[in-house]
Amino acid sequence: MSVAALGVIVVGVFFLALYLLHRYGDFRKQQRMVLFGTLLSWYLCFLIVFVLPLDVSTTIYNQCKIDNALHLDQDSHPGPVEAQPNESISPIGSVSKVCKEPWSYIPDRVLPVFWRVVYWTSQFLTWLLLPFMQSYARSGAFSRVGKIKTALIENGIYYGTYLLIFISLLIYVAANPRLNLTWREFQTIGITAANTWGLFLLVLLLGYGLVEIPRSYWLASCHGYLLAKTYFKAAKMATEKAEAEENLADAMEEVASVYECVRALHNKSLRKCVDTILQKGALVKLHKRVITTVQRQCQSQVQWAILLEQAVYLEDVAKSQGSPLRQLVRSFPSAQPTPPLRRFIYTPTVEWYWECVLRRGFYKLVFLVLCVLSLAVVWSECTFFSSQPVLSLFAVLIQIAEKQHNYICIEMACFVSIFFLCVCVYSTVFQIRVFNYYYLVPHHQTDAYSLQFSGMLFCRLTPPLCLNFLGLIHMDSAISHQDRIQTSYTSIMGSMHLLPFISDGFYIYYPMLVLFLCFATYFRLGSRCLNLLGIQQYIREDDLTSDLVDEGKELLQRERRKWQRTEGGVNRKRDWRQRHGNQVTNGKAQKGYSELKGDDNASSAAPISQNGWFSWRGEDNGEQRASLLQDGPSASYSEEDLTHSRTKRYTGGHYLSLSPSSTSIFEDV
Repeated sequence: MSVAALGVIVVGVFFLALYLLHRYGDFRKQQRMVLFGTLLSWYLCFLIVFVLPLDVSTTIYNQCKIDNALHLDQDSHPGPVEAQPNESISPIGSVSKVCKEPWSYIPDRVLPVFWRVVYWTSQFLTWLLLPFMQSYARSGAFSRVGKIKTALIENGIYYGTYLLIFISLLIYVAANPRLNLTWREFQTIGITAANTWGLFLLVLLLGYGLVEIPRSYWLASCHGYLLAKTYFKAAKMATEKAEAEENLADAMEEVASVYECVRALHNKSLRKCVDTILQKGALVKLHKRVITTVQRQCQSQVQWAILLEQAVYLEDVAKSQGSPLRQLVRSFPSAQPTPPLRRFIYTPTVEWYWECVLRRGFYKLVFLVLCVLSLAVVWSECTFFSSQPVLSLFAVLIQIAEKQHNYICIEMACFVSIFFLCVCVYSTVFQIRVFNYYYLVPHHQTDAYSLQFSGMLFCRLTPPLCLNFLGLIHMDSAISHQDRIQTSYTSIMGSMHLLPFISDGFYIYYPMLVLFLCFATYFRLGSRCLNLLGIQQYIREDDLTSDLVDEGKELLQRERRKWQRTEGGVNRKRDWRQRHGNQVTNGKAQKGYSELKGDDNASSAAPISQNGWFSWRGEDNGEQRASLLQDGPSASYSEEDLTHSRTKRYTGGHYLSLSPSSTSIFEDV
């Protein structure tokens, strides 16, 4: 049963990571090495979270066996018994406990090997491989050698900073005459440095998620709030979409001017100089700029279409709330195809009852449950260092279940607790946006840099998060100072007593900062500061927010009219075909019932990519092609005309690619 439980977790977590990667990444267009590195980093982090409850139950069972062995030894030898290290001694005369083996018991030799492989692989990814791949993907160099050189230079400063921290801790340990440095202690210093960095960021993200996640469910129970915020997002997205198109137009103008310079090299004797010209810094920066602007323009187009569809749906819900038919009537059919089973179960009547009757109560109930969990986490983070009396609520719950040998309850309590902590931290990672450099966009629109950056964050946040959780339930002796055996996961981390100012100071008192961060998040201090800096946030009592909401409403009404005209034209054409047949016999009728083509949202100057080439659509530059940006050590300068592909709207998860499909390990994103 134990092997089956571990196997189910290993397989299930893999498909969970694969699903998330499919939602945010693009298997067809992105580099195979980028997808593999991101999938592996997410998979290992999720695996730690799901396997740790099994480690806790196994450790409690082993502790029970040790207590029973000591009790039997005391009964056979009434004299005093010397306490062994890492062993808890039951009082003399206590009743021997019956140790029941948990259903998910894992042999002692399995978990240490498992944790070593998982932990050190994740650390190799986050500190060595992913930063290098991240710089490689962002590089604008035209050759693999140039990309590798750029990645090494950019990561030199990064590696040097971490090496400086490691050397500082090493000097501290070496200056202490009571410590003898061994290889195990070297590992402990490195692990402590990595966990300290991760804990510093973990508390910041946790303080935001503990308040914002419950509040988001409370606000989501109100359709009026959701609709107003969607209008606000639409206004901001329209601005970002226009900026993305302008930036792309500027970049392509520079491409056109560079192409004119290279186009003059018709002499074959000068063609050998082209490779040298391509390596110049200006063209490398231009190449990097084009890659970024194309990706951002594609993201804005897809997000704009999805946001409009969400706004129209919320308006339909608002109009249908007072409907006597009790059916949700949609203004336009959904762009995404609905599965037959969903259409059979989720009928318009069921949809109306959910959106107009049940949704509000259900979301408020979820809000109450999340509030209780958030309060329990905040209280436990501020009191988990107290072992006598036990003040941490999670530790109290685990100890009650331990006395009753209810291993299923122990595992469920551990899983729910650590899962809630992970949701608070990971959801913040998925939602934060550092300008346009790091931004996880669903519907296959996340770039390679953001995917790898998220993998790095997960690998750095998960180990300190698990150590913090073990401290909350008093399973980490470095914090609780209890004399009992450690979990296999804690044994891999090493003894934190090697650095007492971290184990007895930073690890105990720094998590208390989560209380201040929760207050700051509750009063939206971060949003207000960003609003003062000119980065507009949704604040209901702000006048500029109201103006953006009105602007978003007007934009949506304009898009509605466009869709209605397009749908009306299609309906008229269909009716005309049914009446007169498919063949057009009259030129005037053909002109009057011609199909509406093009996209009203498309810019007059848009980049088109086909077979790795970028072409420029405009009045004066219609014949210019930016073949200069083709990846590889050499570029082709053929004068063949490139066909233009029409801009397409979002249609159920399939999007127009602005870059060719990359099949090799390292190609442009």
